[in-house]
Amino acid sequence: MTDRTMPAVRLGETGPETSVQGLGCMGMSFGYGPADTEQSRAALERAFDLGVTLYDTADAYGAGDNERFLAPFFKAHRDDVVIATKFALSIPPDDPSKRIIRNDAPYIRQAIEDSLKRLDVDVIDLYYMHRRDVNVPLEETVGVMADLVREGKVKHLGLSEVTAEELRTAHAVHPIAAVQSEWSLFSRDIEARVVPAARELGVGLVPYSPLGRGFLTGAFTDAAKELTDGDFRRSQPRFTGDNATANAALLEPVRRVAEAHGATLGQVALAWVHQRAAVYGLAVVPIPGTRKAERVTENAGAAHLVLTEEELALLEPIAGHVAGDRYADMTFTSAGREQ
Repeated sequence: MTDRTMPAVRLGETGPETSVQGLGCMGMSFGYGPADTEQSRAALERAFDLGVTLYDTADAYGAGDNERFLAPFFKAHRDDVVIATKFALSIPPDDPSKRIIRNDAPYIRQAIEDSLKRLDVDVIDLYYMHRRDVNVPLEETVGVMADLVREGKVKHLGLSEVTAEELRTAHAVHPIAAVQSEWSLFSRDIEARVVPAARELGVGLVPYSPLGRGFLTGAFTDAAKELTDGDFRRSQPRFTGDNATANAALLEPVRRVAEAHGATLGQVALAWVHQRAAVYGLAVVPIPGTRKAERVTENAGAAHLVLTEEELALLEPIAGHVAGDRYADMTFTSAGREQ
């Protein structure tokens, strides 16, 4: 598949206009083992050249390192990019390897100032609550986020891994532009409640890990055996041992569709996510992550790949046969709280 100019879409009824595909930047500083800085910079510039305008980060990615890394790129292209970052995962001073979920007002106030400073910007385009702290009333958290909008520090609000009812509660306090959650051929739990609620409220969906953290591309078949010690995928249930073996076999129909189009497995997986927009009648802007310019080009091609009804039917059963949960601890996901 060859690339073309990236189409644009409005992210929900109240959100910003972005490219129909964004770029997840986490791996450039965190999560997937050592990264090459120059290689990552080239990936960012390639995405920009292809018309990608939505760039996703978070204060927790590398304890702020990802935001600092992205700052020069954002400064060079500020008027042409949509900056999305997140708060909620606090790092305990006595154990930098851990994360504590915080949604309280003092923390949010400090988090926004820190992110603005690291990103070297005056305003953040899309500010997400990264994870939900169930001990803090959601109305209070979103109330503080709404104050940030009124103060001109944030333009639009987003939520990550929230349930349908949490989305409705938040939206009643202040319009929510986007919900971010995992959504892929392997992960479809949000379709039961979250997606219908988003459509009802006019909220956009931003699927993270639309390529199943690389598994759907065939890049690896067993994380424990093939990935480096610093790669967090080694701890995810569906990517190791018997689960990984079973899940690798599920890629066969993806290969068949890819061969029919002269495309890659990753392009087919991404095209499937893109076509959720038509299936459910709402804006869907996946944010595949990569650190390589050639993968950015490959992913961008998926925005123009249209799968037939027969091909969609062939891919439909995959999620129902996936072995293993998305995370070892699902309590911090929308699916974990909706069960």
